[in-house]
Formats: sequence, structure tokens, C-alpha cells
Amino acid sequence: MKRVLITGKNSYIGTSFENWLMREPDKYKVDTVDMKDGSWKEKDFSQYDVVFHVAGIAHVSSDPKMEDLYYKVNRDLTIETAEKAKAEGVKQFIFMSSIIVYGDSSSKRIIDKNTVPTPSNFYGNSKLQAEEGIKHLESDDFKTVVLRPPMIYGKGSKGNYPRLANMAKKIAVFPDFDNERSMLHIDNLCEFIKVMIEHEESGLYFPQNKDYVKTSELVSTIAEVHGKKIWMISWMNWLIRMMFGIGVVNKVFGNLVYEKSMSDYDKANYRIRSFRESIELTEK
Repeated sequence: MKRVLITGKNSYIGTSFENWLMREPDKYKVDTVDMKDGSWKEKDFSQYDVVFHVAGIAHVSSDPKMEDLYYKVNRDLTIETAEKAKAEGVKQFIFMSSIIVYGDSSSKRIIDKNTVPTPSNFYGNSKLQAEEGIKHLESDDFKTVVLRPPMIYGKGSKGNYPRLANMAKKIAVFPDFDNERSMLHIDNLCEFIKVMIEHEESGLYFPQNKDYVKTSELVSTIAEVHGKKIWMISWMNWLIRMMFGIGVVNKVFGNLVYEKSMSDYDKANYRIRSFRESIELTEK
């Protein structure tokens, strides 16, 4: 039986993963710990095989007043937790980083294994510095796994997906703009983390859904699941191209994908949800 401690009590990803493992209670024992105060420092980590560190500030902010907090939580807390885990005999430490370490989406963005991270905000930089801070802790007895997932979505998720979903339920037309995004459904993420634990992996990983997603396809599929039809138009595409560089335009119509072979994992199939199935599970 694997004993897993999830940091970040009541977080979306942490709770989803706990529920995922609890489908096999004979194979996993799962506990969670709240990291919002210092009480976690008194918790005995020695009883766990794995620490899944999901605690952190997830949303992107440009408020300079928030910068110190981002580094304190996303970087310093991660490193301190990993150091405690190693000191107390935990065998594997899994850290949730993000594709955001490569910067924002743009008119053309394909990330491959040679792409150097270039964070464009302190959210991305705090994640990257956390990665670097735990890297030196790696040893034969202490394996570290760093995940850089793209946009995560699923029922109850937060961020850009629910904004697009709410729009898809209300609008009648949407630009049929040709772009590609890497995405990751919560079930595919949970299955990936599970196989990381099962195979006692270490290293840097880039899990994503099998197929890239076009924003117009995402919006139309969400609408279809709700029995609604959206007309796709292309006559505005020239205007969208001219507006690249504006934050909201880049977020909606920009390209940000991992080269597909980066996300392959030959020991197990973690992509258990197809795109259509993932939208149906999220929306219903």
C-alpha cells in the first residue's frame, strides 16, 4: 500500500486526486494537510511514501503588491516542504509547476524539449524558482517529479475554462480562428500522477491531452453538449491577428502547445478521457 500526503487541503487538484486514489482503498492511503499556517511543520512526514505538493497560489496576478507573497508561497514553501519530506524519509516528492514557466501564449507557440523557460510574470518565475530549489534535493533515496501541465479543466475547475464555458452558453456567433492549445482534463492529470507513483518515477514531465484544441472547437463543443448551436465566422480573423499582443486576445486565440512526443509515457496510458468525453464530464 502506498501512503500519500497531499499538501493544500481543499484545493481543486488535491481534492480531485484524493478522490481518484480513494477508488482503490486497498492500494492507497491518503491524507491531506493544510499549509495556510505553520501547523504543517509539526506533522510527521515519515509515515508517507509520497508527498504530492499542490499547495500554492494558482491564479496569475500583475499586482506588484502580490509579488512577495507569490515567492513566499510558490517558491519558499515548496522548497521547505521538500526539505522536510527528504529529511523525514519520504521517497518521492511530486510538485505541480505549470506551462506558464514558458511565458504567455502568442500568435505561434510550440514548446519542445529545447525550449528554455522564460517566465513573463512572477507567478511563472516563482514556479520555476521552486523547481530549481528542489532539484538539488534529488537522490537515490529521494525522487522528485516536476509536472508542467497546460491548462487544467474539469467539473468545478477555475480559471479560463469556466469563463469560456459561460460564454459558450450565451453567445450565438464566435470567430473561427485557427489556433492550437494544449489542455489537460483533470481525470487525465490524476491518472498521470497515479502512474508516476506506481512506477516510482523522477524527472520533469509535460502531461497533456492526446489532441490539441482549437478555441472555436472548444466553444462549439461546450455549446453542443448544452444543446446549443453557435455559428462560426471567419471574416473577423484579420482583426484578431492585428490585436495580438493584447492579453485577453492572446489568452483566447493564442497558440501554446507542447510538441506531442514530450507528453508520451510508454509505461501506461494516462489519457483515459477523449476530448469530447472530457467536455461532457465537465459540463454535465
